[in-house]
Amino acid sequence: MENKDMMENTEAKEVVSRNFIEQEIDKDLAEGVYDTVHTRFPPEPNGYLHIGHAKSILLNYGLAQQYGGKFNMRFDDTNPTKEKIEFVESIKADIQWLGADWEDRLFFASDYFDEMYEGAVKLIKKGKAYVSDLSPEQIREYRGTLKEPGKKDPYSDRSIEENLELFENMKNGMYEDGSKVLRAKIDMTSPNINMRDPIIYRVAHMTHHNTGDKWCIYPMYDFAHPIEDAIEGITHSICTLEFEDHRPLYDWVVRELEYPNPPRQIEFAKMYLTNVVTGKRYIKKLVEDKIVDGWDDPRLVSIAALRRRGFTPESIKRFVELCGVSKANSSAEYAMLEYCVREDLKLKKSRMMAVLDPIKLVIDNYPEGQTEMLDAANNMENPELGSHQVPFERELYIEREDFMEEPPKKYFRLFPGNEVRLMHAYFVKCTGFEKDENGNVTVVHCTYDPATKAGSGFSERKVKGTIHWVPVSQAVKATVRLYENLIDEEMGVYNEDGSLNLNPNSLQVLENCYIEPAIAGAGAYDSFQFVRNGFFAVDYKDSKEDALVFNRIVSLKSSFKLPK
Repeated sequence: MENKDMMENTEAKEVVSRNFIEQEIDKDLAEGVYDTVHTRFPPEPNGYLHIGHAKSILLNYGLAQQYGGKFNMRFDDTNPTKEKIEFVESIKADIQWLGADWEDRLFFASDYFDEMYEGAVKLIKKGKAYVSDLSPEQIREYRGTLKEPGKKDPYSDRSIEENLELFENMKNGMYEDGSKVLRAKIDMTSPNINMRDPIIYRVAHMTHHNTGDKWCIYPMYDFAHPIEDAIEGITHSICTLEFEDHRPLYDWVVRELEYPNPPRQIEFAKMYLTNVVTGKRYIKKLVEDKIVDGWDDPRLVSIAALRRRGFTPESIKRFVELCGVSKANSSAEYAMLEYCVREDLKLKKSRMMAVLDPIKLVIDNYPEGQTEMLDAANNMENPELGSHQVPFERELYIEREDFMEEPPKKYFRLFPGNEVRLMHAYFVKCTGFEKDENGNVTVVHCTYDPATKAGSGFSERKVKGTIHWVPVSQAVKATVRLYENLIDEEMGVYNEDGSLNLNPNSLQVLENCYIEPAIAGAGAYDSFQFVRNGFFAVDYKDSKEDALVFNRIVSLKSSFKLPK
């Protein structure tokens, strides 16, 4: 009874760690500010999502799940100059892959353009917005600086009637792009530059991917975003720290438009990875210059690229969890992301023998034309994955590095006179080798000992080396891509001129690789552990049924260790 009482007391005293956003939500619910939790992920469809966005997606979706609330997927498509359907579809695919299920709650900011327009009219009628004829350069000049207050816009005293007429004329296409804007009338002397009569509508004669040519004026993000949240009933607008200075404007918009139960904005720190490229401008140039194979090139950290390379949703979720949620900006090592995927895959994936740099091994005393099937465990650390069979024959491929004519000390693989185990098979002893006219070894000869078959219990002698192999006649030929960081890690991301400091060895393509025949039939995104070489995934874009292409996800070992 005493032990039981101690356990109960321990459980009662246990404190569940809550991040600062959860603490704020708990407080809002306890005080009756909201009676539910409703979050959203609102990307602008002007590019592909990257690993940093994964944190926001999983955070917003996770909070909705945790509190039994709702999660909205919404595209903030208020800027048709940069937005494409291609980006809409890629973002939807990325979010579904990560496991954030919006069910039937898919929205577009452009669905609310009519209400945004009416909101702008309401501000004009309240004397809180006006049409300005200042040029973009003049608006910047009048805005002032962090040290100097702004100057009054000479058009800010227009009458309500004149502003209503001018704004309607803007909507009806009577003015050229950039000739007029609608500004909120707040405070040109505010210490917060975002509150110095910000632009809330501009003229832009552009075709929109969702609304076509219905509109030639479009709302600015800072005006549209709080309206979208309010219309959808969002309770907590969770966003990154860069929007902290925009929060007063966010609150001003929902307050002046008199939305009941207005949403609350809470900011958290972005997730940064060391030595990676996430800027859309830089990635766009890499794509245009053919340095990378599109926005989903496996060397990038867009979500599409990570998926193509073979990362799993579970590994990205684990990475986000390890990074945590805070108010302080910090960076995580790319090695930690690799650690997460390695830990996720090691118990899930079948282990296959693959020879990436082959030379032929001939077992001279093995019967010609004979093939025997050997058992191979799919995963030594997870017996539940079972086993498969590998055909064994007289001629095999082995890795070139597994034979040396004149080996250094402590080299335990094949060399003349040495004996090793062929994985899942027999002991073989090197008896000789052949070279081509350039002095390169092309064939290694050996003999095998039939008594040493794996699983036979043979124990008369031991060998120090085990090497993998594939049968020449039945091996599946494949292309294998080995990746390093796109950025030269020693030199940093940027050169002095602002250009990217690229690693010239970021991609190595091996055309003549051979994999055991059990790999045949593998399809897009299927992944495996290749003995000694790492984890690999079938490339969805370039791989074909009769010409497999594999991307290395991650090597088998790393010096990275989780901080205690």
